[in-house]
Amino acid sequence: MPIKKQNELMSWLLLIAGVLLLLEAVFNGENIVFTLLFCGVLIYFGRKRMPRRSGKLMFWLGLFILLINILNLFAFKFLLVAVILYIIVKFYQSKQNPILISPRLEHTIMTTNENIYTKEPLLKNIGFGTQQTPDHVYEWSDINIQCPVGDTIIDLSQTLLPVGESVIFIRGLIGNLSIHIPYEIEVAVNHSVLAGNTMIFDQHDPKMFNKVVSYRTKDYVECEKKVKIVTSLIAGSLEVKRV
Repeated sequence: MPIKKQNELMSWLLLIAGVLLLLEAVFNGENIVFTLLFCGVLIYFGRKRMPRRSGKLMFWLGLFILLINILNLFAFKFLLVAVILYIIVKFYQSKQNPILISPRLEHTIMTTNENIYTKEPLLKNIGFGTQQTPDHVYEWSDINIQCPVGDTIIDLSQTLLPVGESVIFIRGLIGNLSIHIPYEIEVAVNHSVLAGNTMIFDQHDPKMFNKVVSYRTKDYVECEKKVKIVTSLIAGSLEVKRV
């Protein structure tokens, strides 16, 4: 979806939520005002009496009641449902139309007189969608990306890794990561996930919950060419396999 249309959609959602909040205030204004005043008094005097136990009790009780009332507002429920539906639609669209990133081979540009160079990244940060390395030969560049919702596929068989340690660093919320490693390349993997599964070569962990795993191939330290993979997900899977 173009950025302009996304901004228009968010503007309409906020406008509708604002109208719903205004209507709710008109028809239920007394209760809302009373609740806000009551919570404000509890929070104010709770902070004044901290760190005593009574102060903590008043402060957290005021916050709890305020949060419950915000969650019960129809405008908040409307926004929550709209955002969830928007994420689902964007995720479905990303599955139907994956983004293929094709980096250029000639992309080193000098930016200042201090011999500082910049390179076009191999993969980019995306909010929603699927991206993967090209299916043709491409120039390698270390990967450091964030992909909140979507899948990422990295195939190292189509590139020539430099001597030393190459880095793949991926942070995401929901999605699947698949990394293809040539047989002659040594690998170290550090993966953190709240809920998901991993398949790292022949090591399969189908049910992971709030877990961190670390693997390293036998000759990783001595090998000239090696890849360090650091990934983190809230929910999803990681697959590292030989090709």
